[in-house]
Amino acid sequence: MRKCFSIITLIGAATVAMGQATVPAEGQLRYYYPVPKADPPQTVDADVCAYGATPAGVTAAIQATRMGRSAVLVEFGRHVGGMTASGLSATDGGRSAKGIAGEFYAAVGAQGFQPATAEKQFRKMLAEAGVRVFEEHRLATVEKEGTVIKRIVMENGNAFTARMFVDCTYEGDLLSGAGVHYTVGRETNATYGETLNGVQRPGSHNFRLPVDPYVVPGDPASGLLPGITNDAADAPGIFGAADDRVQAYNFRMFLARMPEAIPLPKPNGYDANRYALLLRYIEAGAGPAAPEGDKQFRDFMQLRTGDSNNSGGFSTDNIGMSDRWPEGSYEERERIFQDHVTYQQGFMWFLANDPRVPEHIRTAVNAYGLAKGNFPETDGWPHQLYVREGRRMVSDYVMTQHNCSGKTIAGDSVGLGEYTMDSHNVQRYVHRGRDGKAVVKNEGDVQVHIPGPYPISYRSIVPKANECTNLFVPVCLSATHIAYGSIRMEPVFMVLGQSAATAACMAIEDNIPVQRVSYDALRPRLLDNGQKLD
Repeated sequence: MRKCFSIITLIGAATVAMGQATVPAEGQLRYYYPVPKADPPQTVDADVCAYGATPAGVTAAIQATRMGRSAVLVEFGRHVGGMTASGLSATDGGRSAKGIAGEFYAAVGAQGFQPATAEKQFRKMLAEAGVRVFEEHRLATVEKEGTVIKRIVMENGNAFTARMFVDCTYEGDLLSGAGVHYTVGRETNATYGETLNGVQRPGSHNFRLPVDPYVVPGDPASGLLPGITNDAADAPGIFGAADDRVQAYNFRMFLARMPEAIPLPKPNGYDANRYALLLRYIEAGAGPAAPEGDKQFRDFMQLRTGDSNNSGGFSTDNIGMSDRWPEGSYEERERIFQDHVTYQQGFMWFLANDPRVPEHIRTAVNAYGLAKGNFPETDGWPHQLYVREGRRMVSDYVMTQHNCSGKTIAGDSVGLGEYTMDSHNVQRYVHRGRDGKAVVKNEGDVQVHIPGPYPISYRSIVPKANECTNLFVPVCLSATHIAYGSIRMEPVFMVLGQSAATAACMAIEDNIPVQRVSYDALRPRLLDNGQKLD
């Protein structure tokens, strides 16, 4: 587990004008690509600056304008809406969303909406609120005076000044640049008296049949099959111990039935050997034993129309390849992004085309393709990687398993969490049983139901007062790994973004640090905005 501070740049302001960006070619899947320097660069001023056009960034910017303040929404890429507009439309919690989140879901539906529809609705709401949106602006430096962020400067030279900033990225890039304390990875269970943190015993998304991990079965000297990340003698580690591992990412493909769909692509750099472990699992009996349709695909994935998620022991989750993303440079993240593209497109291509895969499995997969009308710039493939967890702020209040289970109740609620305590696998390792036989296992999966909705603390979305006094963090908020696994739902991010903006405007009104906003005054404002707090 990495506990970190980031180095920031402290320099004076300058006034400059916007430049023109260059976009990737049609069909080009990229996370990071160079954009020209602004000529001349420009400084844009607003009362509230939200960095990251995730659903939290959208609701934060809209709420600030509804409270009579100027707001800008600054986005790393070319799209708004984050994962809600990039395939994650089987939304957990959308039915009970209130406030601006409720307005959004009332327009598109709580489940099964098209990603293109989601982005269109987000843009409509932003336009109606008069929010200025700046795309393809990548954070370079954060300039502070004491504990106050004065401006943020982009790679292209443009800058944004504001009285209040809201970090709405999935990675926590702004909080990191502002020198706010954060952590990455899993805490030990002992740190906060939890039971579901740290190294776990194998969970449900696992190999249900024994599969040998070695290239030559039974021979460790032959090497591991691709995709197995840990062959240490003490693998997977001590139960409940901390580590730096990050739960697996994937793309949330939006599928449709053929022939009314775009055929699944074969990726550049496709290597069938990368799926040797998958083939061995199939040969052991995984997957449908007969042509019985989609419901039998739980060993691999959710093969269905619409939003398709991971499932089973070998799936669309690229296990073990997300660890470096949260703190990686933009260039390193681009390499990780491309590895995920190649892995997941290759996974689908392998199941659909490799002659060693049983014909009925190939037939079932080939019955699907990428839904038309979504992601036209990237040929139907989602443009955003599902970053399930990045940095997590460490503030005066850390949300823990005890909050999720109802044993601890935050008295300063700014929204409700309501989803299962959930984590995807973080590693694939060699397990040796009592008989000494080696088999493959996944580790990190947790799925534990909670007794009901629980309050999320205002103090968990603001930094410590000695670190930064004009920043809100509604996405990478202060929470343990396992508590974050429950909180990290897109409707919750929308709620917390709106609550953060409400408090930001109150801090501006009273000219006070964010830590001194009176909860007794904030709570009725949130309720007036339609937020559900209890």
